[in-house]
Amino acid sequence: MVGSVIVLYQILFAVSLFILISLGLAIIFGMMRVINLAQGEFIMLGAYACLIFTRLEINFWLAALLSGLVVGLFGIIVERCLIRFLYGRIMDTLLATWGLSLLMIGLVTTIFGPQEAGVEVSLGKLDVGEFSVSIYNLVLIAAAMGLLALTYALWRYTKVGLVVRGTMQNPDMAAALGVNTDRCYMLTFGFGSAITGLGGALIAPLVGNQPTMGAFYVAKAFITVISGGAAPLTGTLLASGVFGSVDGVISYASTQVVGEISVLLVAIVLLRLLPTGITGRLGGGV
Repeated sequence: MVGSVIVLYQILFAVSLFILISLGLAIIFGMMRVINLAQGEFIMLGAYACLIFTRLEINFWLAALLSGLVVGLFGIIVERCLIRFLYGRIMDTLLATWGLSLLMIGLVTTIFGPQEAGVEVSLGKLDVGEFSVSIYNLVLIAAAMGLLALTYALWRYTKVGLVVRGTMQNPDMAAALGVNTDRCYMLTFGFGSAITGLGGALIAPLVGNQPTMGAFYVAKAFITVISGGAAPLTGTLLASGVFGSVDGVISYASTQVVGEISVLLVAIVLLRLLPTGITGRLGGGV
């Protein structure tokens, strides 16, 4: 019984991590079709922003929200200065965002140095039989699910979400109906960046902050969103569920490295069987 609870916990925790690192990309790539190779560095920026705020003795949860806001504003600046000139130009976007990722790594390394710096949050542990479960990890699971639910509700059930989805699907028609598509793209990219930064801040206490930490997450994020298919948010949830289950079970039974390898193998098989992703047959949606 205890073993089953621990396995379930491992699965939910792994799923929550996939959601946190992929949700922002589901908006930026899944909805906007912008291939942002600096996505991992946006996560890194959120983690370092959280580090700065906590060193200023700001409450961690407020620091995480502020970190998301900082990365969101940074995303708006990037969209205004770089991305907006490259919509529809995939190769140019790849090169530009790759250069941006290198620039961000270099700047953070110069400011903070290459050494690891951590964010500390102590909420204690919960004993489950002979195992101890971090309470912060349980909070993180709830935060990831809540963030996904709120984002889905925003895009699916509000006028703002309707305008954004309409603009991404047919910008010319949206413009003809009076929508400021330029501002819509800017704010959508900023929102996706803010979600990414918030995710980076929330995972900061689990990993040591390093300038190159984004490289570890960007591949996972793209694999999750691509495997999700045409419905970016629903697909991200389903893909995160599949990969998180594989990672959680295999990591519990073996090691974390074997779990990571298993996720990659499952992703390859999944995309071979479902080349348009898990939600590919839906042909769209949220």
